[in-house]
Amino acid sequence: MRNLLIPLALLAAAPLGAEDKPEFPAPSQIVGAAPAADWLGIAASDLLVMDLAPEANGKARRVVIQLLPRPFSQGWIGNIRKLATAHWWDGLAVTRVQDNYVAQWGDPDGEDAAKARKLPEGLAVVPESEYTAQTGEIVDFTNGMSEYQGEIVAWHKGDDYADVTAFWKGWPIGSNGLNFPAEWPIHCYGMVGVGRNMSPDTGSGAELYTVIGHAPRHLDRNIALVGRVIEGIEHLSSLPRGAGPLGVYESRGEQVPIRSIRLGSEVADLPAYQYLSTESQSFAKYAEARANRRDAFFIRPAGGADVCNIPVPVRRGPAS
Repeated sequence: MRNLLIPLALLAAAPLGAEDKPEFPAPSQIVGAAPAADWLGIAASDLLVMDLAPEANGKARRVVIQLLPRPFSQGWIGNIRKLATAHWWDGLAVTRVQDNYVAQWGDPDGEDAAKARKLPEGLAVVPESEYTAQTGEIVDFTNGMSEYQGEIVAWHKGDDYADVTAFWKGWPIGSNGLNFPAEWPIHCYGMVGVGRNMSPDTGSGAELYTVIGHAPRHLDRNIALVGRVIEGIEHLSSLPRGAGPLGVYESRGEQVPIRSIRLGSEVADLPAYQYLSTESQSFAKYAEARANRRDAFFIRPAGGADVCNIPVPVRRGPAS
């Protein structure tokens, strides 16, 4: 099956005249009407489930993360699977929440060699070259079409951060096109990345963060992205901001404890999840509607959209 990337360039449209302005469905209505065949399941083994300590009123706080598929970031994702299997994060904490930027979690004592929790054996040291996926020559760029790992794909002309941006298997990616072809995942809201120190350190995956503000695209290809939050982002984005440098909490009492982090295949009560196929006509209609809102509230269609302003819909699906 071909994995078509939706070309964002095709989403632009001229505003309609007042004399012939029909009713148009909102993006949420298009998603709600998408047929079952347009929804693809997410394997439980590709999910990471983080349970934070409950709120003061006892309300549970669960964050569900979908891990990136091959060929992206597999060295770090392999480490994350080992860390989760070893229950390494249990009892650690959310240590940093920086306004309009990220929420980060890991070992509060990670910078102190004498106190830091020992990492599991066998974690990979991942080279900086794996910030991108090497996919071979992009053989044709005619009419916005090109070849990606043997699949014909459609590309957008790009933005300030990438020669081309598009959707691939449900993920937003960038590419430098014909110039030494490589692709990379994009730092959109809710994406999950790997904390690191100065280069050549690329991080092990033990320190993770999620974007809770405007998309920090300048981090693309500088820090590894490994997934995205598909449920429960509010439990991280609504946390109090840290008063220390870069939003670091200054005392243990401010930190939010992590009860557990598990692979989804280990969580008995985990529902099934699905995402709207980015190859589908439903997604194409949804993306066009996000770029050109014509439903009743809007006065003028925008005529386009940033790749991060077209979040891929995810829902709880029927049980397997």
